[in-house]
Order: sequence, then C-alpha cells, then structure tokens
Amino acid sequence: MKALDEFFVSAILGKKIYDHSGRRVGAVRDFAVQWDAVCPRVSGIKYAKDVHELISAAEIGEISPKGIVLNSDFDHTKFHAPRENEIFVKKWLLDKQIVDLKGSKLVRVNDIKLSWVKHNGSPELLLVAVDVGVRGLIRRIFGYDPRTEKAPHSLVGWQHIEPIRSRTANLTLSESTEKFSKLHPADIAEIIEELDNYERPEFINTLDDQTAAEALGEVDLETQVNIIESLDSERASRILEEMAPDEAADLLGELTQEKSDELLNLMEPEEAEDVRELMEYPEDTAGALMTTEYISFTFKTTAQEAIDKLRAESPSAEIIYYLYVLDEAEKLLGVVSLRDLIIAKPHTIMGDIMQDRIITVLTGDNHQDVLDTIAKYDIIAVPVTDSEGHMQGVITVDDVLNTIMPDRKSLESFSYFLMRKAFGKR
Repeated sequence: MKALDEFFVSAILGKKIYDHSGRRVGAVRDFAVQWDAVCPRVSGIKYAKDVHELISAAEIGEISPKGIVLNSDFDHTKFHAPRENEIFVKKWLLDKQIVDLKGSKLVRVNDIKLSWVKHNGSPELLLVAVDVGVRGLIRRIFGYDPRTEKAPHSLVGWQHIEPIRSRTANLTLSESTEKFSKLHPADIAEIIEELDNYERPEFINTLDDQTAAEALGEVDLETQVNIIESLDSERASRILEEMAPDEAADLLGELTQEKSDELLNLMEPEEAEDVRELMEYPEDTAGALMTTEYISFTFKTTAQEAIDKLRAESPSAEIIYYLYVLDEAEKLLGVVSLRDLIIAKPHTIMGDIMQDRIITVLTGDNHQDVLDTIAKYDIIAVPVTDSEGHMQGVITVDDVLNTIMPDRKSLESFSYFLMRKAFGKR
C-alpha cells in the first residue's frame, strides 16, 4: 500500500467536484464510509443536497486543495444508492462522541484524517485517524491548521475507537463487545458517566452482560437506576444476575415495587432469592451491606480438595480473600486465608489450618460498626453472622468504603484504608 497524499476532512468538505472534462458537477457535501474494524474506507461521495445517489469512490481520479476530479465524464460516472452498511462522515461522525479504547476515555471528533493510497494498483481513500484535540477544532472553525506547539496533534487511530451512536439499529461493530470487555470496569464507568441519559442505554447494549454488570457496579446508584429502568426488562434482569447480590439489592431497592418484582421474577430463582433476602434487611445495617457470595468448606475438607473446588468454581477475586469453615448447620467455625491454604500440605484438613479466633459482625450492626471492626483488626473482609453464629454473608473493605465515602472525596481516609488493605497485617 503506497500513500499518495494525506489531508483532513475539514479541508475537503464543501470543495468543488469536477468531471474528467473539467465540468463542475457538484461539491463535496459528505463522504459515505464502509466500516471495518481496522480502517474505514470511503465508498461514495454525496455531491448534491437533494440527490440521494452517491458518486462511487472508484470514480475519484485526483484530490487537491481545489477539490476532487473524477476519472470520467459525468454522463459516464458510476453512482450507487446509500447502502445499509455505510456511515456518513459529516452527519454521523464529526462532532460525535466516541470511545478512545487506548486511552479508556470518551472523546469528541473534531476532525478526521484521510489517506489517499494506492492499494493493489487501485487508489483508495481511507479514514486513518480522528483528531480529538484543540488543533482539530481550530482547523474546523477557522479553516487553517495552527502550526504551534501550544496546539499539538491529538490523533487517535481508528483501531482504538468505537462509535457510541450507530446510524441504525442494524449497524453493528463486530469487535466492539470484545474490545470494551478488555477495559477496566472503572474506565467503562467513567465513559458511562460522561454520556447523557439517551446515550447510556445504547452504550450498555454494546457490552456483554458481565462487562455491563461490572461497569454498573462502579457508577453511582442513581445512574444505575436510570440505566436499568431504560433497558429492556429481559436484558436488565440478565445484568442484575451478573451483579453481586448486595449491589443488585441496593439497585432494586430504589425501583418501584412493581418494577422490582418484575425484574426479580425474570432472574434465575436462586439469584433472585439471594437478592430478596438482602432486601429485607434495614438499610443502615451489615445485613444490607453484605454479599452472600463467599467460599466455605467443611471442617474435614482437605487443602487439595479446597484448591480443586476453587479452580472449578473460579470465584471472583473479591470473595476469596478468606475462606470460611462451617459446620452442617452453617455455623462459622473458623477462617482460612488463601495464603495458608496454598502453603498447606495437600492432605491437611481445613480444621487444622483454620483460625478459630474469628472476628465477626452481626447482621444488625450499623455501617460504622463494620468500618471500625475492619480498621481495628487490619482485615480486608469480615464475615457477617446472626446472633447464634450462623454465617450469613461477608463484607469487604471496598463495600463499606463505597457506603461511607461514595464520592471518594475524603482522600486522606480513603488512602489510609487502601494502604491498610495493601500492606496491613494478614
């Protein structure tokens, strides 16, 4: 592939179009693009306001600051009607929001860089990057490229972005779900928070259920509620199933009784029952804050059997800080750290390696009691029991921090707890 020239969309929009004989036949009003995940390719040119056919991109013979010259006379020029899989650059991309997958952020398309190349002997016009910086905006508004270090190039390659809005419901981007799933949930959450209420559901629909659930867990409760209420009930229930039970309970608790019941009835019975139980606890209690997802074993389970179970179930990282030993009545007998399990000999039973001096909180304890307990004993998760010692759930340090400091504004306290979490006693 040989590059013949490069220029920005702003430099060519509105320029005149001439046929091979030099006759003016229109002006560049927009470019139609066929999208592929690597590099979008111009497939046609809109040349007149009220004409619905496009000049085929194969007819382009020359591109210059003066405009476009076609290969043939206008009478012999090839046209085609707009296709379902084509996107118009000016109408649907310029000034629109896109996701910069490389920088994990939402950006605005101020200009688009085109490359005029020769590929397999034929010229092609490719969209190679978007300009998301001030320089692109100045170029669009004032018609010139500011050549100053104060306005550096801010180009993002097409391989790192995905459009937020599609032209129609039928337009899909083959790799969008896979690409978004590679972003950290916190990065996706930031993108969600920058979108408006109309854009958020459409963006969520580009994510798989697990990725959507993880991202929703990172945004504020009000945003969670707005998104879930705007989604199809079937999709909303699938996302709720993927969320931690305590997060799903908090969210459903903000909905109307009718909507909450509808979504719970659509969820898998086991997941729905866990959430219903959590919703019964008063709001400012450990019971409402805990999750029912934890790993437990019997007294006589061997270390090898426990490790095999962990491998088979592949639990999320946040629920295997500690492993819990329960009797047949689910009464809490002891706690085993992941470290102690790994270094134990394969045939050692859990009863021999567990710590039986157990720090717990009760389901009725308030949030401050939970936080004080976690801070006092330098632990990153605390089991929750009823008054008779039966295991009910577990609360992790991030759960209680999200409740006490949801906006993370108390940086001093937040940093303190993060340091304790990372370097405190085990």
